Amino acid sequence: MERYDYAQLYEFVVLVLEKLGVPDEDARLAADTLIGADLTGIDSHGVARFAGHPSYVPGLRSGKVNPWPKPRIVHEAAATALYDGDGGMGVVIGTRAMGIAIEKARQAGAGFVTVTNSRHFGIAAHYARHALDHNMIGIAMTNAYPQVVQTGGATATMGTNPISIAAPAGKELPFILDIATSVGAAGKAEIAMRQGKEMPAGWLVDSSGTPTNDPSILFGNRGGALLPLGSFPELSSHKGFGLAVAVDILCGVLSGAGYSSILDPVSWSTGHFFGALRIDAFRAVPGFKAMMDEMIRSLRSAPRVPGYERMYVHGEREFEVEAERRKNGIPLHQAVVDSLRPLSTEFGVPFPAALS
Repeated sequence: MERYDYAQLYEFVVLVLEKLGVPDEDARLAADTLIGADLTGIDSHGVARFAGHPSYVPGLRSGKVNPWPKPRIVHEAAATALYDGDGGMGVVIGTRAMGIAIEKARQAGAGFVTVTNSRHFGIAAHYARHALDHNMIGIAMTNAYPQVVQTGGATATMGTNPISIAAPAGKELPFILDIATSVGAAGKAEIAMRQGKEMPAGWLVDSSGTPTNDPSILFGNRGGALLPLGSFPELSSHKGFGLAVAVDILCGVLSGAGYSSILDPVSWSTGHFFGALRIDAFRAVPGFKAMMDEMIRSLRSAPRVPGYERMYVHGEREFEVEAERRKNGIPLHQAVVDSLRPLSTEFGVPFPAALS
């Protein structure tokens, strides 16, 4: 894979979106999310999705995604709001909704916003992280159209339905959890398929519910599906299934956007949920951060099994990857580059040269 300068990729995304009628501010919010995924090593949710995913270029072309949405608060109370995204890109609507949650937390101590009529919003951690600079704990989640079987199920009824929670620390890096409620993200199967690799055991089932390692089973209407977190009943897959349902309740039922099995896979219309908790509404910030530092150091210094070189706490790997990629560029698979180059020709936007 060749590497590309993150700032040049960012400008490429912005310019293409502007050619598709997206306002400059919204285009930059979208690029922040997409390039942010690539910078932190979440390659499944970055520019790899830009040219082909229904929530980005194809959706803007077809009209399934509104390039100039007018999102609005439909209903609100002191600490809560229902936000209508007006069919805009989820990477834009999500950022604005998280901002509302943070502002409500600033005033009320806690803020929660559920979102309807939005689209795919990228990585959940992007939004949860926004709370950190405000001495708040951030929460972000979204539902998605069915790609996951429930415990005992043979066909997909649930989305990957990810959850992110971010909490600031003092001298240590913040804790940033970002997990799918399935055994993994569908984008991981896309990456494996590009690389000609099989998936690990316990990730996938075919159209009859039989376990398989073939990542292509998820695509091309072949009827395959991901397994819930836990994979199988004997490994407590009911926990992942239950978490996915909980996300559906907060993102889909509470917002009215709909639960996973009735979402439209063509438009990728989805619901989201964002939260912010102001730490000093519970206790003094310095004491909270000091205890976070103690906990993180305790986790990192726990006894290790032979061969496990280092204990990572959630978020640390991503910060390490981000520092390296800001310096050395973002690696892109040739298939991803090949998907992006035609946009350069179509819209007259220069595609970045690979770094030497």
